[in-house]
Amino acid sequence: MKGNKTTFVCRECGATSIKWIGRCPECMEWNTYDEITVPSVSARSAARSENKAEKFSELTLPTYMRSHTGMNELDRVLGGGLVDGSVVLLSGEPGIGKSTLLMQICSELGKTRKVLYVSGEESKGQLKLRAERLEITGETLYLLTETDTDSVLAECDRLKPDVIIIDSIQTLSSERFTSVQGSVTQVRESAMCLIAYAKKNSAAVFLVGHVNKEGGISGPKILEHMVDAVLYFEGERTNSYRIIRAIKNRFGSTNEIGVFEMGDKGLREIPNPSEVVMAERPVNTSGSCAGCVMQGTRPIISEIQALVTKTAYPSAKRTSDGFDHNRMSLLIAVLEKRMGLKFYENDVYLNVAGGIHLDEPSADLSIAMALISGITDKVISDEIIAFGEIGLSGEVRAVSHIDYRVKEAVRLGFKKIILPKKNITPALKVPDDVQLIGVSNIYQVLAHMTTKAPNE
Repeated sequence: MKGNKTTFVCRECGATSIKWIGRCPECMEWNTYDEITVPSVSARSAARSENKAEKFSELTLPTYMRSHTGMNELDRVLGGGLVDGSVVLLSGEPGIGKSTLLMQICSELGKTRKVLYVSGEESKGQLKLRAERLEITGETLYLLTETDTDSVLAECDRLKPDVIIIDSIQTLSSERFTSVQGSVTQVRESAMCLIAYAKKNSAAVFLVGHVNKEGGISGPKILEHMVDAVLYFEGERTNSYRIIRAIKNRFGSTNEIGVFEMGDKGLREIPNPSEVVMAERPVNTSGSCAGCVMQGTRPIISEIQALVTKTAYPSAKRTSDGFDHNRMSLLIAVLEKRMGLKFYENDVYLNVAGGIHLDEPSADLSIAMALISGITDKVISDEIIAFGEIGLSGEVRAVSHIDYRVKEAVRLGFKKIILPKKNITPALKVPDDVQLIGVSNIYQVLAHMTTKAPNE
């Protein structure tokens, strides 16, 4: 039988090499190669699998039981709740609130399920202090401070928990491998052991993952492939609002988001983010327009702000926050070519209020109207909301889920809804005091702007 094999693995991207390399040729990072020992197993002595193929027509549909986490926003992102036997990877910037969120859902899950919270970063005293601050109690909630993977699995075998929370996966390691804690090998092997336990015992597992300096999930890329769901917790530390976004989900949609607000008592759900964003909208100001985007099945109304001012540089400046910079440049080019607006003489600053990122074409019309309002200094009425895709010829194209968007706009009190003309059908019903304005090109939106009045 052959002896153990020594190899070198990049801790950032997982690339392997037979010798140490100063700079990884895959991710181009310096000094990231760690030496690991891989035990060699003879092919003849390897156990044969007893698993056999079955006919597709004879397979039965499995029944997955979902548990409510106590937070409807998180349940929405998970696809309706936490599925037994699933493994969820939760990642985000340090201090964004990952541990706080998981500690809060322990309160609800602990009412009916046995929960094991494993921390490799904090002591039991620190966890107790956080639980008291969040007013969390539970007879079926167990705390374990451990970094050895085998010891964690042994405790799981003893307690038989229904939900396991690992905070974080980068702190776990096994003595069976010589690589350092947090290396690619240790993270991969620890995750595989926990995933195997979850599938065998129908236990739901939350894995907290660190992020690298580029903002991606730290560790091997295969980690994201192995788990059932990948959630990313995003937001600014200076901003109280937090957003959970599903990057991968085998049991639900990847387009849903959950919105929270960080407070003294932990995270608070924001069931109506549109109302929160629009509550602080300025009145009688040019360069502001309301739009609506779909996040999964949820329509979210946001405020687009555009500031257009004379440039002091040889080349005009373009800045975008919350919207794709290249898409903004495309819309500016369309407005310059089709409407003759001189954006090349002006700096343009575009902002989406509330920290929401607009990533669908339906935001084109509201952004174009905000830009037109900013450069012409004409005010868009607070009663107007717009959504539609803009083509390179200046035409306004139809968008999907028009009924959801219109209902949300009516609910928030908008009286004039500017939308693509192709989207107006007899089936689209609105109250008598609400006006649907169909437009087929960007020229027609000028009629709905008024000359700016002096601010009171």
